[in-house]
Amino acid sequence: MGSFSIWHWLIVLLVVVMIFGTKKLRNMGSDLGGAVKGFKDGMKDGSADAPAGTSGPAQQVTGQPANSDKSTIDVEARQKS
Repeated sequence: MGSFSIWHWLIVLLVVVMIFGTKKLRNMGSDLGGAVKGFKDGMKDGSADAPAGTSGPAQQVTGQPANSDKSTIDVEARQKS
């Protein structure tokens, strides 16, 4: 039981092309390439933004948000008397 020969792979390729079609395969290839390129750019930007081992300052959570207005509803449950 060895590896498949070139004829086996050609038959598999022919079946895949018959099922999906060349246009859909071409679109999948370009989408995958764009995703890989975006991932590489994101990794490059992420490493340039923050040096290794340092994190940003911790943010303090307060009771009231800074931009609250009077029309918002308080989400804390209150007991009715």
